[in-house]
Parts: sequence; C-alpha cells; structure tokens
Amino acid sequence: MTNATTESKQVAINDIGSADDFLAAVESTLKFFNDGDLIEGTVVKIDRDEVLLDVGYKTEGVIPSRELSIKHDVNPDEVVQVGDPVEALVLQKEDKEGRLILSKKRAQYERAWGDVERIKENEGVVTGTVIEVVKGGLIVDIGLRGFLPASLIELRRVRDLTPYLGQEIEAKILELDKNRNNVVLSRRALLEETQSATRSSFLAELKPGQVRKGVISSIVNFGAFVDLGGVDGLVHVSELSWKHIEHASDVVEVGQEVTVEVLSVELDRERVSLSLKATQEDPWQVFARTHAIGEIAPGVVTKLVPFGAFVRVADGIEGLVHISELSGQHVELAEQVVQAGQEVFVKIIDIDLDRRRISLSLKQANEGVDPEGTEFDPALYGMTTEYDENGEYKYPEGFDPETQEWKEGFEAQREKWEQEYAAAQDRWEAHKKQVAASLTEVVAAPAADNASPSFSSDSASTGALADDAALAALKAQLEGN
Repeated sequence: MTNATTESKQVAINDIGSADDFLAAVESTLKFFNDGDLIEGTVVKIDRDEVLLDVGYKTEGVIPSRELSIKHDVNPDEVVQVGDPVEALVLQKEDKEGRLILSKKRAQYERAWGDVERIKENEGVVTGTVIEVVKGGLIVDIGLRGFLPASLIELRRVRDLTPYLGQEIEAKILELDKNRNNVVLSRRALLEETQSATRSSFLAELKPGQVRKGVISSIVNFGAFVDLGGVDGLVHVSELSWKHIEHASDVVEVGQEVTVEVLSVELDRERVSLSLKATQEDPWQVFARTHAIGEIAPGVVTKLVPFGAFVRVADGIEGLVHISELSGQHVELAEQVVQAGQEVFVKIIDIDLDRRRISLSLKQANEGVDPEGTEFDPALYGMTTEYDENGEYKYPEGFDPETQEWKEGFEAQREKWEQEYAAAQDRWEAHKKQVAASLTEVVAAPAADNASPSFSSDSASTGALADDAALAALKAQLEGN
C-alpha cells in the first residue's frame, strides 16, 4: 500500500482581513444617528398618529403626526403618500421603545430659516400660502410660520380675513428672530413699493378735465376719497352734490362706484382733486330746460324771511316769493299767509340762471284760477310743450294731427304722454283746492280786508307757454283720446 500525502481543502477565502477589519465591515452596514441630524428616507407606512420612514440600512424612523407640518391638526394622508421621499430631522435617536423619532416640519424649518435669512438680507420677497386665520392676522406658510398682521395685509385695514384662507400671497419680511421663532411679514410694504412705481406714471397721465371711474374708498368730515385704480383722489364736500349737504355720507357710501372729473393734479404733493357733481347735470339747467316762465309749479315753503318766503320747487332748487307776491292783500309778515313746511302752488315769474335765482309768485298763481272751472291747460302745470323754429307747436311723436289719433306702434309714447297729462291734471286739481281754501279765508276775513279774486284769462297765458289756438285744439282732441 502506497502512502499518500493528505492535503486539507480550502473551504472559504478570507477577503476581509483581520478581526478588526471584520468588525469595521459589520459596522459599515449599520447607521448611527445623532439628535439634530438631517436625514432622508422614504415613506413606507401611514397611520393616523404617525408615519414610518425607511431611512436605509434596515432602519425605520417614526414621524409623529404633529411633526409632519407647520399646520395644526393635519391629517397625515394630506401631507405625505407612501413612497414619497422625505427629509427629516432627528429629534430623538432612541426613545423608550427604541424607536428613531423624526420631524419633517423641523427639517423644513431648518432649511427655510436659511432661505428666509438670505431673502431678508437682500430685501427680497417671500411667497407662501395662508394656512390659518388667527387673532390679529394671518399665518402664512413660507417654510415656517410667518405672521402677517391684519393692518399689514392691504393698504387699508381689512375687517374680514376669512377670504384670504388658502390664498398664495407675496410679502416682505419685517422682523426675523430665530431664537424666539418669530417671523413678521408685511404685504402692505410690498404693495406700497409696487404702487409707488406706478403712482408717478399714473399721476403724470392724469389731466384736469378728464372723467374717470372710481370707487369710494373712505369718507371723512371734509369729503370722500375715491380710488381711481392705485391713486386716491379727494372729492371735497362742496364738490359732491349741486345741493347743500352736511356730510359726504348723505350722498355716497364706501364701496360705491362713481364717475368723477379731475379738477387738479399736484405732482409734487401727489394730490388729486376730484368733482362728483361736475359729471352730473346742473339741476338749475335741468329746471330751466323743463320749466317755463308762467308755469304753475308745486313747492314746499322752506323758510320765512322779513321780505318774503323761500319755496323749494325741485330738489336743490329754491325760489323766493317776495312779500308783495304772497297775496293780493297787503301783507306785513310772510307768516300771515304761509308757514314753513306748507305745500303751495306758485307761479314762475323769472329764472336767472347766471345768478341761480328764481322769482315766484303765490299771488299770481292764484289769480285767474276758478276753483269750479273746467278749462285745463296741461302746459301750465308742467307738461312738456315744444315748438319748432317757426314757433309752431310740435305734436307728440306718434300723434297724427290730421286724423287727431295716435298711430299704431306708438303705444309707449302714448302711454308716456297720458301719464304726463294725468300728472299735470292732478296738479291742476290740487291747485284749485288751494285757491278754494284761500278764497274761504278771504271770505272769513273782516269786510275791510276782503278782496274779491280776479279770474283774468290773460294772467294764465303769461310767458313761453302753450296758448295758441292750434295747441288748444290739439289738447281738446288729445283729451278726448
């Protein structure tokens, strides 16, 4: 038997090296964390109270729901989804249960502070979403919780903050204090910067005489401010209305859209003066256009003076009834005939547009009016009467003077004419009652002071009124229709 040399077989290859090398290789498969470290992981599970994050090396970290977002009481499913990559900060590398506790919002906070500090240094702008409405302002998510005071949201203080919830807004950083975790923002500062850039060019384009639309932005004792679209102009109380008013609130209200005329622009002081009444027709012009000398007009006695009484015959229009025009009898004091607040019919005896004065007569209004009479002239009581350049009466549109009938298709014109006619007739009937009452007072007066009224037909046709035969014939026909 031949002796053979037995050789041992190699079952493994030492590719690690020494024992120290082996321990180092084992340690390289483990991950060590320290509090405050920023790590990355992947969401592997979402529960109601926490989210599990795979941070590698067979290690999972736990993010409590309160550490997911700077918003309060959020649903984890609204913040992350399974498979999402997430950066988190190590809060506690091992709790009592041996778990790694992480915070997504703290990681976001640390990253955001650096960005926000750089923006603050460069006087830049931050963008964020309004996530909460709190007492005194808004909380804006800019990576951290930025506080935007209510007084700094708009150029003027906002009362209702609810509409801003969920909106993305831009703002400037006013205060930044990391130790106190305090970030104060101002949207108004940004708006002022933006407005300042456009304000100068806007003012340069604004010229006296221009008519602009705007919105009443505020009301003060001396007038109202109008936002013309980035620039506010003042409408002084004297420019708000043609009639006398005590306060701007008597005419306009905040938020109301108005049309105004530019009166002046002071570029150096950035002041704009506006007028609301300049865009409205002068009531004196309206009155002169719609009323004729000799017309009988209803009015209200507003004030008694030693030389007569003032009567309001239209909104903002008052005329004087001189004491000599109050009655056919001698009058010492106006209160012998009329009282403040009394409704009367007066005759227009003069209109002075340049001086804005109207002369009225109660005496002449009552003369020539028979309380029992049936002859009615609607033109005397405010019904529109027009003449052509030859002085010929202009018939109402749609009325055929030959047939003395209304044409088909002019029902609206006829209805308007009939309404005007009825209104004039109502005034005539009321005037006759006034005359009847005055006659009763005259009868009751002592015989020495009694004066018989005159019913002169001439006085009823004074002034530029309809009194020719053709108009009378037309009226007779129209009355019959």
